[in-house]
Order: sequence, then structure tokens, then C-alpha cells
Amino acid sequence: MTLRVFEGARIVDPSRGLDETGSVVVDGGIIAAAGAGAMNQGLPEGAQVTDCRGRTIMPGLVDARVFVGEPGGEHRETIASASLAAAAGGVTSIIMMPDTDPVIDDIALVEFVLRTARDTACVNVFPSAAITRRLQGREMTEFGLLREAGAVMLTDGRRTIESALMMRRALTYARDFGAVLAHETQDGSLSASGVMNEGLYASWLGLPGIPREAEAIPLERDLMLARLTGGAYHAAKISTAISAAAIGRAKADGANVTAAVSINNLTLNDHDVGAYRTFFRLSPPLRAEEDRLAMIEAIRDGTVDVIVSSHDPQDVDTKRLPFEDAAEGAIGLETLFGAALRIHHNGDLALSRLIELLSTAPAKLFGLPGGTLRPGAPADLAVIDLDEPWIVREADIRSRSKNTCLEGARLQGKVLQTLVAGRTVFAA
Repeated sequence: MTLRVFEGARIVDPSRGLDETGSVVVDGGIIAAAGAGAMNQGLPEGAQVTDCRGRTIMPGLVDARVFVGEPGGEHRETIASASLAAAAGGVTSIIMMPDTDPVIDDIALVEFVLRTARDTACVNVFPSAAITRRLQGREMTEFGLLREAGAVMLTDGRRTIESALMMRRALTYARDFGAVLAHETQDGSLSASGVMNEGLYASWLGLPGIPREAEAIPLERDLMLARLTGGAYHAAKISTAISAAAIGRAKADGANVTAAVSINNLTLNDHDVGAYRTFFRLSPPLRAEEDRLAMIEAIRDGTVDVIVSSHDPQDVDTKRLPFEDAAEGAIGLETLFGAALRIHHNGDLALSRLIELLSTAPAKLFGLPGGTLRPGAPADLAVIDLDEPWIVREADIRSRSKNTCLEGARLQGKVLQTLVAGRTVFAA
């Protein structure tokens, strides 16, 4: 593979506390040098040079919560189509959720994902595996075997485990195997009939609401069990101020806990539902503006460790329905970084911290390669223009499903090129 030099870029690498103008040298699939001193020895002979003045180079994003239809729902999304969408968004690694048909709850299915990704995907695809068989919350899967097969996370995806005893056992076994257990919390009885955030706007629309406590009550239980067991617990998606406060208390107590927030709950609120717009029916639901602002503060102060797209493709038949009947979920791989830049451009968050939340932190948390421009690391990176405006159009979406919350949105900051292991997988 040709020796490549990306010259004159702003280089932002949170893993090294780096934010400076310089060059990135890629030798084959590896970062050879990155930073202001990368060219101290002069231009390597025979190198392919790209002028990146006015551009920014960052580690490729690592999206730790991606739902994919394959196997069983290929009409919604395949591993190949999800990888194309990821590449267009500057995402070089994804962790795929086990909510497939059949569920990823044994080693054969972990191996299927890895094999299919190797054959069809243009980005790194890492499978997660179910905590419980068939996501039913009753019988644990073989954590050790699944980890050995290549599962990087244990999670029941969209499902919440109701049994405290099951969660205690799962955290204990996950601890013994050095695994992170990720859990999305929603009390089934409190949220059973709800379809959006409980509040004044839901009342105006005449829609049943989901209270914030539906997320917080099972989360508080999990955090107590994390303290009890010492297991590595990851709150897969939090969306409220009370959840952030609970995570903060657990961290202060020394519990081994981390948390993520969806880009949707950082950049949108319940008023975006508008006139029953079903693409905004999400789980957790879009919350009130005060909760969105609390999520901003939580990523700023370190309470929340990771930002995810929560990419969840749904087809027309499940979304073009009355709001109460529509499926939950929205795609987000292609718009993840563009939407996240809203938080930077409005002054809420420094660029280096934003990239850390989207890349360096998830790579470190789940033990993945990438998330860094350190010499010797895989050459997974993205070249971006922080100021280029663009409009999200359905015709341009690479995902098989088109259920984006940002249709027609004007974003500032565009991914121009994405490299995985030194190979260009996307170019605008």
C-alpha cells in the first residue's frame, strides 16, 4: 500500500491531548506519525501527498450502539449497508447489537457477524452478545465462550432485564470474565402505554407519556448491584437529569460504572415531535429541554462517558403509521458527527472533548483498536471540514432505511474522507 501523507491539517487526537497543525503519515494500514513534528525528517520518498490545509483530521469515530437487521431483517439494514452509512459519517468502528433474528446469543452467531463483516463491510464491525438467551431475561448466555468468540460487549439491546437476581448474577459473571455489561433501562409497567416524554407537550398532543422515573428506577437498582458486585456496568442510554445524577453518585462511590447518551437526546427535545412526526418516536423518548441541557452538562463534566448514534433502522411499514402504533427508533450513523458538531459550534463543548466522547472513550471502554492517531495504531481516521454546510436529504442516505430525525436539517461540518486501516472507504 502506498505511503500517504496528509499535510497541513488541524490534528485533534484526544488520546494524546493533541490539537495542533501538522501532518499525518500513513504507512500501509498503520499510523506512522501524526502531529506538528511528523515531517521533521522531510517528506518520505514516493509518498502520496494530500493537501489538508483548512481541514481537520481526527481518529475515526467508534459507535458503541448500532442496531442492524442482519440476520433476519435485511430489508431494514445489512451489515454491508450499515458499514457504508458509517463510513460516510466518519465512523470507522461499530458495535452491533444482538437484537437480530435469531438473537446473537451463541458463538455461531458471533462468528457469523464477524465472517459477514469481513466479507462485506468496509468498516470494523464488532459484535455484542446477549446477556440472556433470546433476550428473554430468564437464562444467562455463556459469557466466557461468547467473549472468546469475539463479542466485545454483553447487552440485551433494547430489552430491560426485570429480575434483580438475574442482573446481580450477570454482573458477577461479567466481572469474572472481564466483560462490560451494557443495559438500557426502562420500567415496563411505568412505560407500557407511553409513546413520548410525559409532560405538557404530550398532553397537548393527547399522547400517553413515559415518565422520567421509568428510566431512573431500574437504573438506580442496577447501580446498587454494580456497587454490590464490582462488575463493570454501562448505562447504555440515559436521557434525564435524574439519571445523570444517579450515575454521578455511583461514580463518586467508586462503583465501576459508565454511561452513554444518544445524539438524539443531546440535540433534540420533545417539542421536535411536532405534529405527530413518527421519525421522532424513540426509546428513550425525546425529553424536555431541561433534560437535554442536563445531558449537555453531563458530557461536559464527565458524568457521561460516551455519545452513541443509537442507529436503529425501521422501514416504511413500521414508521408510516399513527404515532402510537409506529416503531421506535431512528437511523443516525451518517449524521452522528454533523449533529454532534451543533454542540461544538454553539459553544457548549470543546472539539477535543466531543471527539473523545465519540471515538477515544468508547474505544478504550470496550477494548477496541482505534480511537487514536498514535504512531503504530491502525490508520482509522476521518478528514473533515468543520465549517462546510450541508443538508440532510433522503436521496443521499446510504442506509437501507430512511427514518432519520434530521430529514431536511442544515448541518455545519462535513466528513470529506474516511480511512479504515489506511484504505479510503469514503470520499465526498
